[in-house]
Amino acid sequence: MASPKMRVAVGQYPVVTKEYLDYALALGCEGVSFNVPEIPGSAKWDEKDIREFIKPVLAAGLTVESFENVPNHFYDKAMLGLPGRDEQIENMRHTIKSMGAAGVKILGMHWMPQIVWRTDLNHSGRGNSYVSIYDHSIVEDRSRDSEIWVARRDLRDPNIKDTFTRGNFVPLGVDSLSVEQMWENFEYFVKGVISACEESGVILCFHPDDPPALELHGIGRILTSVDNLDRAVHIVDSPNLKLELCLGTVSEMGGEKSVMDAVNRFAPIDKIAYIHLRDVQGTFPVFAECFLGEGNYKPYEVVKALHKHGFTGAILDDHTPGLTGDDPYGYRGRAHAIGYIQALIEVVTNN
Repeated sequence: MASPKMRVAVGQYPVVTKEYLDYALALGCEGVSFNVPEIPGSAKWDEKDIREFIKPVLAAGLTVESFENVPNHFYDKAMLGLPGRDEQIENMRHTIKSMGAAGVKILGMHWMPQIVWRTDLNHSGRGNSYVSIYDHSIVEDRSRDSEIWVARRDLRDPNIKDTFTRGNFVPLGVDSLSVEQMWENFEYFVKGVISACEESGVILCFHPDDPPALELHGIGRILTSVDNLDRAVHIVDSPNLKLELCLGTVSEMGGEKSVMDAVNRFAPIDKIAYIHLRDVQGTFPVFAECFLGEGNYKPYEVVKALHKHGFTGAILDDHTPGLTGDDPYGYRGRAHAIGYIQALIEVVTNN
């Protein structure tokens, strides 16, 4: 068996299609990831259904790098500390064990009840490319709620990039929740599922909060700084608890300084399950997504540091700008990012 190595995987797709698998093969990627994969189950996933879902991937000669996110309603009560959370945690234990038995060894999750927010989507990127923008002053003005774009994967619009829908907030059932309560709920959840991860060989990893605001409309957010990511990944002492390190979100926190801090802090201690390599221009409270190489940090320095620290996981593109003539998934924009990252890996690993 070949030794693990740093590599690029194709990601963010919810279903298995020949087009998606051919795309990964054509770009020379060995694996794929799925974001909220459309697997049967109203509250949990069974092993047989996961095996059926990934069967075409394996038949194509590709590996399944990870599943990113389960449906929000699988664990929304756990995030919010509501009655019914223990049942959800038990169902999540079942899902994790089912994944492990089916051979899917990484589960990426978020701890954002409201998911990802943006305040504009337009063609203001380089070369009239389609990018997303965040301006916290709009979020603070409740008269402008209708302007906010929410990444509702449960309301996928096939015509809009990155599953954003305008003004469709996630119904929460609570008006407010403090940062302290969110930390308590996070610890309760992780302690409730981590033994299932260890027993099944599944890595549980969490995505930083995007945007990294301390609260959105009264609901606290906790994975908003590199120090908080450090706290989260050490909430229990387990090799099965890591980070789904979205460097674009970390860049939103504090630009290049935050990104290099996260890479140099977590890679040497093997706390990065996989990486989203994207970037933004500007930092919270105002930022815009952009192409790799024109944002806050230097992608070459990031990949060089990852190699230095012995990182052997997958790197995924994420939230790439939409190019002229692209489809909502962003095949063209993603191909640019994937080729860029592949070249960086080749350069740093061959020097």
